[in-house]
Amino acid sequence: MKRLLVAVIGVAVALAFSLPALAQDAAKGEQVFAAQNCKMCHAIKGVGNKAHPLDGVGAKLKADQIKEWITTPKVAAEKAKSTAKPPMKAYDKLSKADLDALVAYIESLK
Repeated sequence: MKRLLVAVIGVAVALAFSLPALAQDAAKGEQVFAAQNCKMCHAIKGVGNKAHPLDGVGAKLKADQIKEWITTPKVAAEKAKSTAKPPMKAYDKLSKADLDALVAYIESLK
C-alpha cells in the first residue's frame, strides 16, 4: 500500500512539473500556427477558414498523427481517405522545436 501511495505521489509530481511545459509548448505552437498563416486554410474557435476547422482535433488524433498531417499530409490524407481540396501542403521544413510546439498546440484543441 505504501509503495502504491509513493508511486501515485510520484506521478502527480511529474505531471505537475510537465503541465507548465506543455502549456508553454502550446503557447509557442499557437505562435507557429500564426507565423505559418495556418488560418488561411484552417479555423480555430471560428477564426480562419471555416472550411477546415481544427476545433476538437486534439481529442481525435494522437500527437504522431498530427505530426504526420503537418509533415506528410499526402500520406495522412490517404490513410484518412480524405478528399479535401486543395490538398494540404507539407510543412516539412519547420524546426523540430517549432514542429513539436505546433503539435502540442493542435493536440491541446480538445
